[in-house]
Amino acid sequence: MTASSDSSFLKVAANRKAFHDFHVLDRIEAGIELAGTEVKSVRAGEVGMAGSYAKAERGGLVLHGLNIPPYEQGNRFNHDPVRPRRLLLHRREIEKLRAAAEEKGCALVPLAVNIRRGWVKVEIGICKGKTHGDKRETLKRRTADRETRREIASAGKRRA
Repeated sequence: MTASSDSSFLKVAANRKAFHDFHVLDRIEAGIELAGTEVKSVRAGEVGMAGSYAKAERGGLVLHGLNIPPYEQGNRFNHDPVRPRRLLLHRREIEKLRAAAEEKGCALVPLAVNIRRGWVKVEIGICKGKTHGDKRETLKRRTADRETRREIASAGKRRA
């Protein structure tokens, strides 16, 4: 978990693999419907995002595959760790995401789970899959950027 300078924002989990496998075309932040013990597990930082996705169902969006383990101090009313969870959005946002998901090659992928002003939020990305060549290009660009930053830093140290 990381805290930003704004004390009302806390990043609980990030789906780094999504950025490796997909081009993120657009992002939208959605609320998520959780049980009481799920909220306690999220606040403890226990969220697994591997393999999770969102899907339009029955006039709304549902998040599948998000793993929130049972709360340790929970009782017999603890929740199922990978149950489908409803996303809370305005109707026009749901329609926009549904239309984007129906586009060929697009998927709705959760990118991060945050706590903003006490509410658990999920950042959903409209993503298009990367090809193997795209992944290589991303790695080359990242390596070149890293080497450039090192050169600039070392040049500044030599002058001083």
